[in-house]
Amino acid sequence: MTAAPPPRCDRIAELTADQFQARLPEALQIYVTAMGYPPATAQQRAPMWSAHMQRAGWRCIGAFSEQDQLIGIGYGYLGAPGQWWHEQVRRGLLSSGAEIGDWLDDYFELTELHVHPAGQGAGIGERVLRRLLTGAPGNKVLLSTPEGPTRAWRLYRRVGFTDVLRNYRFTGDPRPFAVLGRSLPLEES
Repeated sequence: MTAAPPPRCDRIAELTADQFQARLPEALQIYVTAMGYPPATAQQRAPMWSAHMQRAGWRCIGAFSEQDQLIGIGYGYLGAPGQWWHEQVRRGLLSSGAEIGDWLDDYFELTELHVHPAGQGAGIGERVLRRLLTGAPGNKVLLSTPEGPTRAWRLYRRVGFTDVLRNYRFTGDPRPFAVLGRSLPLEES
């Protein structure tokens, strides 16, 4: 028995909040599968992802197969004081003695970027990332990703992300994460 070929990405498109809400179960399934989380995680995340759509500067990009199946998703918004992730990163920078500088001023928080495992390694994540960051508000972009040699790490380094904070443990997750950042806009690929 041979494995099915990875899904071909037919199109990359920006999604409105209504379109994203309609595709939320698909997006969460990609997230859970790509991250290796238990299926119940999707139910926990659904209200949070829905709330994120209301934040200033929110934008979302989807990757779709020829059959119009969602195979990749990325979204983010303007980060701001009082938001959970912003406060976690601020605390991490302060406790590590790292320079906060202007990292937490006028930034786009790349909140989620996931490609279904069957489609990983085909450039879909980079296409979604570049489309998401083209025209993103803010003069820089920040993200967090689990530490370790992964495709995500290679993608972020290839696109010019540098270390902001390393080996940080967010509240509620025992894994070490890195916070990476870079200036915007992206250069043309």
